[in-house]
Amino acid sequence: MPHASTHTSTPVGTLQDPARQILVSHAGSLPRTEELIAANAAREFAADGLTLQRTPEFDRQLSAAVVDLVVRQKAAGVTVPGDGEYGKAMSSAVDYGAWWSYIFQRVSGLEVTGEDIFSQPHVESAPGDVRLTSFPNRRDWTAFHDAYSDPEGGIGTGSHATPFPATTGPLAYTGHEAIASDVANLRRALDATGLETGFMTSLSPGSAARIADRHYSDEKEHLFAWAEVMREEYRAITDAGLIVQIDDPSIAENWDQISPEPSVEDYRAFTQLRIDALNHALRGLPQEQIRFHLCWGSWHGPHTTDIEFRHIVDLMLQIDATYYSFEAANVRHEHEYTVWDDVELPAGKVIVPGVVSHATNVVEHPELVAQRIERFAERVGRENVIASTDCGLGGRLHPQIAEAKLRSLAEGAEIATRRLFG
Repeated sequence: MPHASTHTSTPVGTLQDPARQILVSHAGSLPRTEELIAANAAREFAADGLTLQRTPEFDRQLSAAVVDLVVRQKAAGVTVPGDGEYGKAMSSAVDYGAWWSYIFQRVSGLEVTGEDIFSQPHVESAPGDVRLTSFPNRRDWTAFHDAYSDPEGGIGTGSHATPFPATTGPLAYTGHEAIASDVANLRRALDATGLETGFMTSLSPGSAARIADRHYSDEKEHLFAWAEVMREEYRAITDAGLIVQIDDPSIAENWDQISPEPSVEDYRAFTQLRIDALNHALRGLPQEQIRFHLCWGSWHGPHTTDIEFRHIVDLMLQIDATYYSFEAANVRHEHEYTVWDDVELPAGKVIVPGVVSHATNVVEHPELVAQRIERFAERVGRENVIASTDCGLGGRLHPQIAEAKLRSLAEGAEIATRRLFG
């Protein structure tokens, strides 16, 4: 039988009291406006061929867009809003990689060499020697080669605003001005709406380190170099009193990028190093301002080779965060809410399950949203659940559909709140 938690702590004092309502958030990316997409497309690259140049006019446009976005989130019923990742450039309406590629404009030691996750040669793994292959050689992509190759197949991931580089020198964070701008824009938006706090996304070391390395001596050194780099961005966000969401689909998604399929034991050891690197980056930062996001990759493919949540949920809970966001609404992973029948949520921790999906244009009925929320509340305690989306809606869904999903999410949370809190 599901067990109900007795935890009653309020991890973040600036959030509305979770002992009285189901809070509403989302996974980060929201659709950009046509004007912002056009403005990003018009930006020129710096001499490195990687960094998009900023102008005062662009900065003013970006700031106004973030304020407008947070106003719209509040109107839709979102109580823990984000900046929609608007500071992470998208130059086309469909872009599944902006959450990742943005960081390459904020780090030195990188170079566009033409070698990237799409063009690298296939790499075979062996027992005890787990390695990532290229994206075109992922196991799901090869099993459904014809579908992935069909431009009319509906799996396309769009185009990226910036290229993917390789690590060719010592890594160092150079994005202080960019992250300061992002923080100021969200702070301005929160002040304009009267909302108390919000969150911003930032890349994990494990996801960042998936690019080719031509400088460091081994995988661990490269990972921990990225950990030191990303720590700068995490600290800038938490120092501003905001929640930082660490985006790390690689914790689950890497499983499909290993060929042939590894043993669960080998994969867990491979993943443990990435968790250790992330915790190294998070050391000393306030856990009550840290949220971790796990997903299996947001592209609209079959996902038949996704690892089961039960094999990695305990690894996720090792991460020094208070909040844990994960996919729970799409049809490949919705059944896994039962994981929490057997896994006890540690005291003071909160889950942020996706209860509406980025993977379908069908807008979930609020009653279904409420039922999904209640499943988790029955298992971990109603005060330890925040309702969210599976993954980012931006770059994946039409703006009208994304807004309808957020409204349905909030309506479902209201239904669940009435039933759970009375």
